[in-house]
Amino acid sequence: MMEKLSATDVKIEEGWKGVLAEEFVKPYFAELKSFLIEERKTYTIYPPGPSIFAAFNRTPFDKVKIVIMGQDPYHGQGQANGLCFSVAENNKLPPSLKNIYKEIGTDLGQTMGANGDLGYWADQGVLLLNATLTVRAASPASHQGKGWEQFTDEVIRLVSKHKKGIVFLLWGRPAQMKEKLIDTEKHYVLKAAHPSPLSAYNGFFGCRHFSYTNKILVDMGKTPVNWHIP
Repeated sequence: MMEKLSATDVKIEEGWKGVLAEEFVKPYFAELKSFLIEERKTYTIYPPGPSIFAAFNRTPFDKVKIVIMGQDPYHGQGQANGLCFSVAENNKLPPSLKNIYKEIGTDLGQTMGANGDLGYWADQGVLLLNATLTVRAASPASHQGKGWEQFTDEVIRLVSKHKKGIVFLLWGRPAQMKEKLIDTEKHYVLKAAHPSPLSAYNGFFGCRHFSYTNKILVDMGKTPVNWHIP
């Protein structure tokens, strides 16, 4: 028998809990929870349970001003911390994050360090959202098609519906496919190649999304993001 799930079972920031309450009681979300319970009986799952909703807990719904879309959490031990492109402190920088830092350096003239924890961005209103919020250890894309995409697509729709003037940074084709969920009449969408070494030279380097985003924020009277990771 499938375990009945209520919104109160999900440990997520109160603003998000209110906006997403209907999702947590839908059948697909109960199926997703059952899948994760079964997976944990046999496999290690990343990120750790308390970090699965870290993007939401670090960036409350009423503080969101930028959305960056990723794909899967990192599948190596101790890497994933629930924020897309981010790794837990004291991890080696993954290749895509290295390229993100390189573009920030070129765009803003800032020298980035070796800390890959992007929580500092999240605390400033940058929702670092992966399309899939969990992954099996050493098995990339293993939790795709299990329900997370339905959930995170709804997150994008609800941000688009309830907020105004959000800057969406869509890097790579999978992220750019999410544009259809966004009301482009009331939000800003910046698109570029994915920062992966396979594609960064095809349009990510030189995109200047970080300075463009801050200009948009300032023009709206919002506080710009300090992209420098201390």
